[in-house]
Amino acid sequence: MHVHDHVHDHSHGHVRHSDAPRSFGFAFAVGVTLNSAFVIAELVFGYLANSLALISDALHNLSDVVALLLAWGAAWLSSQRPTELHTYGYRRASILAALVNAALLLFAVGGIVVEAIDRFRFPAAVAGPTVIWVAALGILVNGATALLFVRGRASDLNIRGAFLHMAADALVSFGVVVAALVITLTGWLWVDPATSLIVAAVVLATGWGLARDSVNLALDAVPRSIEYADVRDYLAGLDGVADVHDLHIWAMSTNETALTAHLVRPCGSDDTFLHKVCDGLSRRFNIHHATLQVETSREACRLASADAV
Repeated sequence: MHVHDHVHDHSHGHVRHSDAPRSFGFAFAVGVTLNSAFVIAELVFGYLANSLALISDALHNLSDVVALLLAWGAAWLSSQRPTELHTYGYRRASILAALVNAALLLFAVGGIVVEAIDRFRFPAAVAGPTVIWVAALGILVNGATALLFVRGRASDLNIRGAFLHMAADALVSFGVVVAALVITLTGWLWVDPATSLIVAAVVLATGWGLARDSVNLALDAVPRSIEYADVRDYLAGLDGVADVHDLHIWAMSTNETALTAHLVRPCGSDDTFLHKVCDGLSRRFNIHHATLQVETSREACRLASADAV
């Protein structure tokens, strides 16, 4: 934390938080290895069993392998030190990775839907027992991988995306098992493409949520976990603060939030006050990178009247 005395007081509160994703390196490695092996198994046995549901689920799992690799790479980049060119480091790489992952998921949806419609038109027999065993393996693989990311899903969009991908895949594999059982018992071939459409719906729901959150972060929106009004009220209620303006809150990465604000405090400021504010922002709102400008009057700031929020 630094305090610079110029025309006004400025305080920057920094807590290095980008080491958190790096602790999931083992989880990413295990997840990528397990899911890559499972994708190969699904493609092979899906082709042998003539199961579109199994093949479509394999394509979904392939997109998840790519998603895990992107998230892993972005987590590594986020932990790299800043440079003179990239003064914030590469933290926003995690946001870009989330955007790409969302695009991949939505692209996969289109492919699955097209194939399912074609299978409705031209039904084909399915080897039920093979599909059941392979999909059951998928429940174990995806479920185990999802558990690796449970701990970090609440604090990082990348980790949450990995968790949701794997948890959804476990549910989808369960649906494939149910579909294969129904086909084996009834001979209803339409259940296979119908299950594929359900897979597409799950992928769409996952991809849409990821796309919405990552686009918002890319556009410097206030993270969903933070209420702008609550932060403003907290700052306005601080001892001696008469006004808050030019308040901005945005995501530096998928797990780090930054804030800048001008505080009007007629009695001035000191290190104790600034440290207390930054500590409060960190504890209350998980905002670890705060830059505060303390002014003695609102009229002294040319940005006060431009504050649109």
